[in-house]
Amino acid sequence: MPYMNSHNADRLVKTYADMILRISYMYLKQTQDAEDICQDVFMKLLSGDYTFKNPDHEKAWIIRTTINACKDYLRIYFWKRATVLDDAGEVPSPKEPESDLLDLVMDLPRNYRISIYLHYYEGYSVREIAQNLGKSENTVSAYLVRGRKKLKTVLESRSEHQLSTLTGGSHYV
Repeated sequence: MPYMNSHNADRLVKTYADMILRISYMYLKQTQDAEDICQDVFMKLLSGDYTFKNPDHEKAWIIRTTINACKDYLRIYFWKRATVLDDAGEVPSPKEPESDLLDLVMDLPRNYRISIYLHYYEGYSVREIAQNLGKSENTVSAYLVRGRKKLKTVLESRSEHQLSTLTGGSHYV
C-alpha cells in the first residue's frame, strides 16, 4: 500500500489537514464534526490502496472525499446528534477570523459558501469546482455570481450604516 507509512502519513497531515478541516467546517459549521470528518478522510486514505497520477489528482481526491463525507454526515445528522443535553460536552469554537468576511461567507447558502471557499481560498477554477461538486460549470458560475452579489449587498448595507452612524444620521459629510 503506497500510503501506509509514517513519512507519507506525516506529509499528508501537514499538507491537507487544514484544508480538510476548513472544507468540513464550511459544510457542517461545527468544529468537532469537522475534526471527525478530517479523521475519517485520513483513515480512508491511509487504509486504502490508492494511487494518484500527481499531487493535483491527490488533492482533488481528498477534496471530493471530504465533501462526500460531509454530505453523508448530514444525511444521518439527526440520528448521530441525538443526545441528552446534560451529557453533551462543551464544543470548542474555531479561532476568531481576522475579519468578519469569513463570517459573512459562512452565512451564505451551502452551495454558494463552498463554491466561494474553493475558488477564493483554495484557488480552484470553475471547472475544477464543478468536477469536485458534481455540478455543471454554469451552475458553479451562478453560485459564485450569486454569492458575491449577496456578500456585496451585505457589505454595502454595513458601510451605509457605519457612515450614517458616523455622520449622525446625515448622509452629507
